[in-house]
Amino acid sequence: MTPIRLLVVDDQAAVRDALAVMLDLDPDIAVVGTAANGKDAIAAVDEHAPQVVLMDLNMPVMGGAEATGLLHAAQPDLPVVVLTTFEDDESILAALHAGARGYLTKDADRATIIQAVRSAHAGHSVLDPAVQSRLLTLATRAPSTRPATVDTLTAREREILDLIGQGLRNSEIARQLYITEATVKTHINNLFAKAGLHSRADAVRLALTLAGDQP
Repeated sequence: MTPIRLLVVDDQAAVRDALAVMLDLDPDIAVVGTAANGKDAIAAVDEHAPQVVLMDLNMPVMGGAEATGLLHAAQPDLPVVVLTTFEDDESILAALHAGARGYLTKDADRATIIQAVRSAHAGHSVLDPAVQSRLLTLATRAPSTRPATVDTLTAREREILDLIGQGLRNSEIARQLYITEATVKTHINNLFAKAGLHSRADAVRLALTLAGDQP
């Protein structure tokens, strides 16, 4: 069987190189390239045509969730498996909303990562057990109706809420909207107050709820 072409993305050189060497040893996998951030990952996908991308989340220049969203929009059949140290609600929801097919934490062993790459290539979703547990908890806490206060948000606040739901950080939102990061924070504080949000994870859940309400 032809090995699965894999791109490894992580901003830490030692982690990136170790993953590339470790995974390339498996006969079912061929590491065709590496990247240090989301922007480089998009360029590397065009250059190396991987069949699976192993993606870190918290990276400079462009984070993993934003890169995953862009890759998913351009190549919806290219599976992205997140491998990160973060297992908080915001990170999980942002990555999955962006289109990630798998989500593992970095305490996963070699066999688990290899199996995740194989499963993603075969079209299956792969979630760390801890992530599955958090998603179940999130599902039971998710709002079932559209909050009335959402209608009081300004167009800019709704725009920023949507970008939060896509996993963008404040600096990334500022860059995309051509406004200062301080202005982004002001809008976020306002929308949190209007919508009764207490955390960024609450904002991600609300953004996903509103997206699901759209025709």
